[in-house]
Amino acid sequence: MPRITIPPGIEGIVGLVELPDPAWEDRWHRIVLPEPQKMRLRNYMVFSLAHREALHEVALPMHGLVVLAGPPGTGKTTLAGGLAHVAAQDLGRPVLFVDINPHAFPSQLLGESQRSVARLFERTLPDLARRAIPMVVLLDEVEAMAVNRSGASLETNPVDVHRATDAVLSGVDHVAATCPNVTFVATTNYRAGVDNAFLSRADLIEEIGYPTASAIRAILLDTLRELTQAPLDDAAVDELAADCAAERLDARQVRKLVLRAICDSRELALDPSRITVAALAATLRTERDVLEPAV
Repeated sequence: MPRITIPPGIEGIVGLVELPDPAWEDRWHRIVLPEPQKMRLRNYMVFSLAHREALHEVALPMHGLVVLAGPPGTGKTTLAGGLAHVAAQDLGRPVLFVDINPHAFPSQLLGESQRSVARLFERTLPDLARRAIPMVVLLDEVEAMAVNRSGASLETNPVDVHRATDAVLSGVDHVAATCPNVTFVATTNYRAGVDNAFLSRADLIEEIGYPTASAIRAILLDTLRELTQAPLDDAAVDELAADCAAERLDARQVRKLVLRAICDSRELALDPSRITVAALAATLRTERDVLEPAV
């Protein structure tokens, strides 16, 4: 389905997409995580979107908030979109995916961050929710919005930081109470930077860590099959996956390793179908400094 045009003047929203959309299928299936974790996320999303409205707030309190925490490059943002896509498939009805950019809200003007955040949660999102279809709202890098108040720097206007975080907490509570068709997915690369009161509101917090050797093997095969259908040496793939895991490469870096190998060879640049596991292993050995995980 086509991306929905964002009306002018809506602050912080960078994308509105009605799902399911076949183009989003890979956002779920090509993110390699332990299957029980993926199913837990999928089941939570379906349950939240389908049944939260009928739940008593004391008997089974739900805020409609799931947090994906982990280092950069582990697929959290892509997974959020894929999660909304498969939830729409499971529900058999459209789901509106709303992409929020938290970096659009911090301001050097005293009180402006608070007012901007309040507008998002008290007016913009409820207005969208009135479409009466399930909504998944992505708060990417939520540490930029729900700043840990106990560690707020005195150099960054701590009064406004506190007020903006307070506005996020009040806003999440407001949407939870008034918009049961809305479920938030928040991602963070730095869990310690997220306010504890925000994390305490989460129904589910999932750690998305560095991939294991078996996950890296699946990622390597998936990436290589984009380029070649030639037989691959299983033992060599296993060894390379183990080496990547030992180097603590994230999922994005594993895929980029294939690109680095192509960039290192004119022959592969002209004909990437000639890619080999040996070429990837050589690239890993010679360019470890380039592929070091982000900190």
